[in-house]
Amino acid sequence: MSATRLLAVAKPSAELPHERASWGTRILTLIIILVPLAGAVAAPILVWGWGFQWMDLALLVVMYLLTALGITIGFHRLFVHRSFETYMWIKVIFAVLGSMALQGPLLRWVGMHRWHHQHSDTPDDLHSPQHGGAGIMGLMKGFWHSQVGWFFNAGPPFLDRYSRDLSASRALRVTSALFPLWVALGLVLPALLGGLLSQSWGGMWTGLIWGGLVRIFLVHHVTWSVNSACHLWGSQPFVSDDESRNNALFGILALGEGWHNTHHAFPTSARHGLRWWQIDLSYWVIYAMASLALAWNVKLPTPAAQAKERRVA
Repeated sequence: MSATRLLAVAKPSAELPHERASWGTRILTLIIILVPLAGAVAAPILVWGWGFQWMDLALLVVMYLLTALGITIGFHRLFVHRSFETYMWIKVIFAVLGSMALQGPLLRWVGMHRWHHQHSDTPDDLHSPQHGGAGIMGLMKGFWHSQVGWFFNAGPPFLDRYSRDLSASRALRVTSALFPLWVALGLVLPALLGGLLSQSWGGMWTGLIWGGLVRIFLVHHVTWSVNSACHLWGSQPFVSDDESRNNALFGILALGEGWHNTHHAFPTSARHGLRWWQIDLSYWVIYAMASLALAWNVKLPTPAAQAKERRVA
């Protein structure tokens, strides 16, 4: 780590330049976080003994995979890092699926994440867990900020500069602007499927709960844990200019995103799990797309590049 960057990381947390968001934004953020949480807490109570069937499990798993892949493949690897190329109609599908995850419009998500990579684990990083202070309380404070707390701060100024390549596309601009519509679709779709498959109003409500609210809660906290847990716990096989870690648990749950140290060492790589045993479902989907000529220019680090960046024990 360079001396300048080391000094930046060592800067006291009291000097963090993060301003609080407006009251309206903070209240909306709280609703977005608490409503899926309430659904996840209430679901086992409300449907105990009658309301969880194989159909509900299928809706939960399918909606989880679709919307999480919208984040991991679409928002992250395709739009932020341009780790592969594909047709515009596929880009729009991934943008819609990622929007259903309720993590913000495409252009803002991309801008935030590119900012994170530019300032990773310095005081300018929006969601670093490294600046909470010393001891257990400092660790918990940093974890809380990285997992949830940073959403209540205002974003950096001129964030639109970080997504100009995407905003040049009318299709992506419109898709990003229609974010509320895609969020609503992500709730209505499992509810309709639940009602149609079960031929009942009860199936509609359980579809909304499990395929909608519980699914959003799980996608939120699994993907947010890449910001928090994967900058605190795990291995660092590659040299990177921050505290990113490879975390096997979130490598699986976050569909490959948990191999986070590898990602920060090779940010444009379409594959994060570079070893044969590192499960990376997102890359497997990209690989399948490439095999079907639906993706091309898939970027991967060469063996020589991996050897160069590998950390010496």
